[in-house]
Amino acid sequence: MIDKNFWKNKKILITGYEGFLGSNLTKKLTSFGTDVVGLDIKTRRKETILNDSDYQNIVVVKGDVSDYHLVKKIITQYKIEIVFHLAAEAIVNECFQNPRKTFNSNIKGTWELLEACRNSKTVKSIVVASSDKAYGSHKKLPYKEDAPLQGNHPYDVSKSCADLIANTYFHTYGLPVAITRCGNIYGPGDFNFSRIVPDAIRCALTGKRLLIRSDGKFVRDYVFVEDIVNGYIMLAEQLPKKNLGGEAFNFSDENPITVIELVNKIYEVVGKKPNYKILNQAKYEIKKQYLSSLKARKILKWKPEYSLLEGLEETINWYKNFIFVR
Repeated sequence: MIDKNFWKNKKILITGYEGFLGSNLTKKLTSFGTDVVGLDIKTRRKETILNDSDYQNIVVVKGDVSDYHLVKKIITQYKIEIVFHLAAEAIVNECFQNPRKTFNSNIKGTWELLEACRNSKTVKSIVVASSDKAYGSHKKLPYKEDAPLQGNHPYDVSKSCADLIANTYFHTYGLPVAITRCGNIYGPGDFNFSRIVPDAIRCALTGKRLLIRSDGKFVRDYVFVEDIVNGYIMLAEQLPKKNLGGEAFNFSDENPITVIELVNKIYEVVGKKPNYKILNQAKYEIKKQYLSSLKARKILKWKPEYSLLEGLEETINWYKNFIFVR
C-alpha cells in the first residue's frame, strides 16, 4: 500500500522523466502533490503521456545525467530528498550499435549521480533502475536477486555494472540506495515501436504485418507499467524505514510466456487474426529469462494488480486513442 500523504510536498528528482517508465512515474507522483524535478536529455517531447497540466507541476531540467556538476546543482538547489534514477540507453539493438554512448549513459551516469547524492545532506532514499538483463544468461530459472550479475553484451553489461556501482556506494559509503530489476514493461506511453508489445498492437490495429525479430520462442515475463510504478514508489517509501539500502528487488508478474503466445493474445484482444512473419534474426539476446518477485512480495508487500489480459486491454485501448484519435 502506498502512503499518499508521505509523498505530498516531497522533493523528488527523476532522471529520465520523459521516458516510458519515467513519464508514468512522474504522472503518478504529481497526482500525489509531490514536488518533482525532472532531468532528461530530451525535454517536452511531442510523444509523451505528460500533458500541460503535468508540466505545470514539474521543474524541467534539460541535461545529461552523466554531468556531475549539473546533477549536484539540482540536488542542492531543490533540496532533493528522494531520487529515482531511470535515465539510460534502453533499446538493446541501439546499445549494440553504439556501446560508447551506452556505457557513458548507463554506467558513468550512475556513478556521477550517486557521487552527487553522496555529497548531499538532503537525499534520504535512492532507487536505481537496473534490469533483468543485468543477470545475463542463467540455466536456473526464475532469477532470484542473489543470482550472479554476468551480462555479456553492451546493454546487459551496462546494467550489471550500474548495479554493482550502486551496491558499492551502499557498502562503502552507506548511501541509502536500492536497485530494481524488472521483467519486460509494457503499457501506455511506450513510443519505442521496436519493442514487441507496442509494435504488435500497432500492427494488429492497422492491419500491417508484424515482423518478429526472433524465432518467436524467446521466453519473458511482461509487467504492466502501473504495477512497476507502484513497486518503485513503495520501495523508495519503505527504504529508510526498513533499512533496505544495498538491496535489490525483482518486479515480475511471474507468468513467463513466449513471444508467439504474447502476440497471439494481443491479436485476440484486438479481435483480429494473427498476421506476422518470423525473421529469426535476433542476435545477442537471451533465450529464456524471467524473474521471481517473492522478495518484493514479502518485504514490500507489493504484488501486480493487473493480469496480462487486463494490462493488454488497458494498453490496447490507449494505443487506439493514440493512433486513431490524436
